[in-house]
Amino acid sequence: MKRKPDFKNGIFHGKPIYVLAVILLTVLLVISILTAVTIGSVDLSVKDVYSVILYKLFGIGDPEVYGVGAMSDIVWFIRLPRILLATAVGMGLAVAGVIMQAIVKNPIADPYILGISSGASLGATVAIFLGVGAVFGSNSIGICAFIGAFLISVLVQITANIGGRANSVRLLLAGTALGSVCSAFSNFVVYIAGDRDGIQTVTFWLMGSLAGAKWENLAVIIPCVFIATLFFCTQSRILNMMLLGDEVSITLGTDLHRYRQVYLVVTALLIGFVVYSAGIIGFVGLIIPHVVRMFFGTDHKKMLPLSALSGSIFLIWADVASRIIIPKSEVPIGILVSMIGAPCFIYKLTKQNLSQHWKMLKLDNLDYHLHKAVW
Repeated sequence: MKRKPDFKNGIFHGKPIYVLAVILLTVLLVISILTAVTIGSVDLSVKDVYSVILYKLFGIGDPEVYGVGAMSDIVWFIRLPRILLATAVGMGLAVAGVIMQAIVKNPIADPYILGISSGASLGATVAIFLGVGAVFGSNSIGICAFIGAFLISVLVQITANIGGRANSVRLLLAGTALGSVCSAFSNFVVYIAGDRDGIQTVTFWLMGSLAGAKWENLAVIIPCVFIATLFFCTQSRILNMMLLGDEVSITLGTDLHRYRQVYLVVTALLIGFVVYSAGIIGFVGLIIPHVVRMFFGTDHKKMLPLSALSGSIFLIWADVASRIIIPKSEVPIGILVSMIGAPCFIYKLTKQNLSQHWKMLKLDNLDYHLHKAVW
């Protein structure tokens, strides 16, 4: 395997710069959480916000002032859970985007390219209009969306394996086809229902929102996102090998078929939890890995931690903007992220030929560090 000496994989090189970037992003994430919790439509002083948190966590302070009342409820039950949910959702979407782009070898893929978004939409639609999942109570929409996302991911694997072993192209085609089928059924259910209130509900839910953040849900979502992220961080060598292709991986003694299936299931579970907790939020899994790849290259050992941290930071501030951009109101975060992400991505495509990104994923243009990570 011969490398081209003039090829540069990313702007920054070397382990010291990577370690510095991880440290800086971690510090920035902590600062973002501590700052975002003080911002909202209700004017609360920084001292009062942190006093409520200190009392709730360590029992420090006056219980009659910081333990009960409107101020305590706003900080502890609304702002802080919402910010932590944004952290987990941003991390989950960014990591899922990295994995999807490796699986289908497409640098402009996002977590929903394999029909997961359409499956979640169908689950939410049948829950709202047909009453499916009513036994789950107030969480019926989110749970049905989770089930829909996971089932479509399984069907994508089954379909892609019909008539031969699944590869990146077959997975992409299966996901596109099944996504279209789910969208068609969703539109059909909406059409025959004729429920204006239901249409408004499903539309708002599909726009994405972090307003439903609750501590009991965070106790499940945060560990799942972190476990999935840590799992994928241990798989950087296999993910790098996916960029080389199936033929090269077989010569190296590794069959990617089984790994591809496992990664798809884990990613589906990850996206399912995200959809369950926040609805449909696009572009995070597309833009964040794309930007990280431009700066630090295609090596997944670097991409995964940097994308996870960047995704969390991005979504925290996107949520802050969605809460304050219109006084006394809230813009669905899915709309705001799309308004930010789409122009940025279009601008990038106009400044740099897309073929250059495809070359980054081809064997003859891979950097020495990528080959080293694989070997």
